Amino acid sequence: MPNITLSVPPDLYRRMKKHPEIKWSEVARKAIAEYLAKIEAEELSSDELLSLLGEDFRKDLESTPVEEYEKALKKTRDAEWKRLSTTPTS
Repeated sequence: MPNITLSVPPDLYRRMKKHPEIKWSEVARKAIAEYLAKIEAEELSSDELLSLLGEDFRKDLESTPVEEYEKALKKTRDAEWKRLSTTPTS
């Protein structure tokens, strides 16, 4: 497996050293994989994404009324607005 070098600020390094039981390379590997998956998902076309999600998902998507999606979107937006507007500032 190839190796990479990762630089971290001294304070972060001291905090990491307090937890020798944690495999930090595994934490970094997972974080990188998740970040790449997020980036690559944004690059997918709708058809590519639907094919990855499977035929059952496509059928459910097509059979669900638009009003349900609109309701879910409004609920999500309201929850996000509430979360952002109640976040303390530093």
